[in-house]
Amino acid sequence: MPRTREIDSLLNTARYPLTRPGSAEWRDLVFHARLALRERGCAVLPDFIAPSLVDTLRTEGAAMARSAHHIVETVNAYNLPLDAPLPADHPGCIRARRGNAFVPRDRIPTDAVIHSLYVHRSFQRFVADCFEMSLIHELADPLAGLCLNVVAPGESHPWHFDTNEYTVSLLTQRAADGGVFEYCPNIRSADEENLDTVRSVLTGSGEHLVHRLALRPGDLQLFKGRYALHRVTAVGGEAARHTAIFAYSARPGVVGSVERTRQLFGRVLPEHLAAARRSVRVDQLLD
Repeated sequence: MPRTREIDSLLNTARYPLTRPGSAEWRDLVFHARLALRERGCAVLPDFIAPSLVDTLRTEGAAMARSAHHIVETVNAYNLPLDAPLPADHPGCIRARRGNAFVPRDRIPTDAVIHSLYVHRSFQRFVADCFEMSLIHELADPLAGLCLNVVAPGESHPWHFDTNEYTVSLLTQRAADGGVFEYCPNIRSADEENLDTVRSVLTGSGEHLVHRLALRPGDLQLFKGRYALHRVTAVGGEAARHTAIFAYSARPGVVGSVERTRQLFGRVLPEHLAAARRSVRVDQLLD
């Protein structure tokens, strides 16, 4: 069985002392991450990965990308079926082309950098601390818990919300052009969809709500993706944009919906069908 890497071999430890939990340096990192998450719904930790592994990230991602499920389809921001019975002015009626692809967790080698980081207890403890939680859980979803997002040239990942409350992502390959991450922090809450505001962004009148990030390979992003509408703009040039997505939840047992899983991965597993019957969700929001 392949051996996963140790945490201090994965990180830029000169900047990110995850091997010293509770230290003054740890507390300072957590303080600034929490502040960014409270104010902007997003925190970026630049050059998080050890510089010696940035090329490894790219080459491992390129190999994984061959297993991505590619499909171009029409979707809405809530990943609802297009024939869902919604009022005519509902933002879920606004459609977009989605051409990005995903490599699911069961196609990611356990000795890959992104897998080693995702499952490492020290990393999970740090992420939980940044999100002001005592504990986080890996998503129980066997496909969506950890995945690699691939946006090929000419494609994009349109406006959407995440299934999980807390998303951690790591850029592993930057697009030659475009591929900008855009988001609208806290545009909805666990109790309120704020449909009018979401519609304004989808129709272009809510431009003032949009934040943009220029990310580099090895940058870590902490993000409240369940409550922030977000997208990746169209990729230009010849290189695809690759991003590892680490999905965690405050509750155990969270699994993506059958419809969303089929959209993203082209297949569903018994775990998704069982979860649909149990309906283990963090809230009652649409997606």
